[in-house]
Amino acid sequence: MNTSDPQAMVTAWMSQLTDQNSWPSWLKSMQPANANPIADILKEAGAKIAPATATRLQNEYAQQLAALWQNFLVSKSVATLTDRRFSSAAWQSNAFSSFNAAVYLLNAKFLMSLAEAVEAAPRVKQKITFSVQQMVDAMSPANFLVTNPEAQQKIVDTKGESLAKGLALMLADMQKGRISQTDESVFEVGKNVATSEGAVVFENALFQLIQYKPLTKTVFERPLLIVPPCINKFYILDLQPENSLVRYAVEQGNTVFLVSWRNPDESIADVTWDRYIEDVAIKAIHVVQQLTGQDRINALGFCVGGTIVSTALAVLYARGEEPVASLTLLTTLLDFSDTGILDIFVDETQVRMREQAIGKGGLMPGRDLATTFSSLRANDLVWNYVQSNYLKGENPPPFDLLYWNADSTNLPGPMFCWYLRNTYLENSLKVPGKLTVAGEQIDLGKIDAPVFIFGSREDHIVPWSSAYASTAVLNPEQPNRNRFVLGASGHIAGVINPPAKNKRSYWTNDTLSPNSEAWLETAAEHPGSWWPEWSAFLAEHAGKQVKAPGKLGNAAFKPIEEAPGRYVKVRAN
Repeated sequence: MNTSDPQAMVTAWMSQLTDQNSWPSWLKSMQPANANPIADILKEAGAKIAPATATRLQNEYAQQLAALWQNFLVSKSVATLTDRRFSSAAWQSNAFSSFNAAVYLLNAKFLMSLAEAVEAAPRVKQKITFSVQQMVDAMSPANFLVTNPEAQQKIVDTKGESLAKGLALMLADMQKGRISQTDESVFEVGKNVATSEGAVVFENALFQLIQYKPLTKTVFERPLLIVPPCINKFYILDLQPENSLVRYAVEQGNTVFLVSWRNPDESIADVTWDRYIEDVAIKAIHVVQQLTGQDRINALGFCVGGTIVSTALAVLYARGEEPVASLTLLTTLLDFSDTGILDIFVDETQVRMREQAIGKGGLMPGRDLATTFSSLRANDLVWNYVQSNYLKGENPPPFDLLYWNADSTNLPGPMFCWYLRNTYLENSLKVPGKLTVAGEQIDLGKIDAPVFIFGSREDHIVPWSSAYASTAVLNPEQPNRNRFVLGASGHIAGVINPPAKNKRSYWTNDTLSPNSEAWLETAAEHPGSWWPEWSAFLAEHAGKQVKAPGKLGNAAFKPIEEAPGRYVKVRAN
């Protein structure tokens, strides 16, 4: 790199980023064939960095590098490395390795500073920053055997056994087509995850409906229907008895029904968004109504499950039905104005490419979705396991959440493409009357029910401010019917926060403000779980207490098999 010419420095950096040969294989796999999105992004941005900014960054980098080198020459060491990737004694005590890590961190800081200095539209700049961050993470010396002293020392200590085992683990993962994040042999769906007792009481080609066994002598007369995301297996809501939202809801006296999505294969590769609405969400609502004899039920949607159940309700209200007494939305997008980091994956070119490939039939592979989500936290969910599994030959420890995370789900191509274009790309769902779904022009504002809306403060998939935006979409003429609660942590940990663990905190504010930050300024923080707040909301709309049913199903909907059913056990190819 020519450090005497700022423009030459920038040009060299651009050239490095646009060289696909230097990209990690998993990042290449996310891109369409014969395409170089980083080059396209830079071209669109004009690759402009103000000369004064480039000069300043260059001078700061040169000074810091010189100081680092001088310190190394004098003391044969560098300052203590605070990055957790290099915090072990093997890095700190090895002069060459610690210097190499320090130079890497300096280079990483410099590259990210350059990325942030690019003058471009916010969306383009976000793409540049994300792409550079992926490259920076991939280039860490901790990711390579020749520059990782921990892995090298382990080879010596184990007399080569760790190297052999690491190669075996890598070959096994190559056959799986993904990196193992946990010991999957420890878990079995229905045996030690997804164990809440119940039965499948209805099924069709797209879903099974599970009814859970009551755990109280009396129950609320109005049942609760849970619609989980279709991009994951439902048992994130029923991992273990002590952290199961399903079990908690049953313990609070609710008759709980849950949608278990089928893992699509080629036989349903032509299924559309309309069928997901009509044949799953609406069908589930009607079955629960018929089975319990209740015209109005309580409904809950999690993530895209919330988008689906809200769309279904808009269709039903357009048909003159009023099927819900309340609606709960957990980390759900209805207004897609700000989709956070996921915005970098969605533009007209990418959406059109998907439409051409699978828009008329085909599958969106679950492994591709899993890879995308892992890339959002690459150091934690990709490179951490490269280092431990392959370089050190360590078996990943058993962890139920990561077992669920690896149990991916395919999506029908037409359904996925409709969702991608009409929500993430064009943000049409929030506009009254713009979309026609299942033969009806839909208006989310016509859903006539009180709504409990939850967002997670550190959610990188559904930014909490975007979850809050649903308060302006639903009940627009009676906003006081909407209640927003903010929880700590991220997309999953924020939701799965049982009261017994007494962890984290949450915020409430009975006064809705025009924007999320104004709401937070006057919100009250409470220690522990938000689940009791939700349970109290649900109880307000669940009707009177009645004797718990002695058996599951009824004469019209007889139990088909025990929960969790066979659909959830099918793994994506």
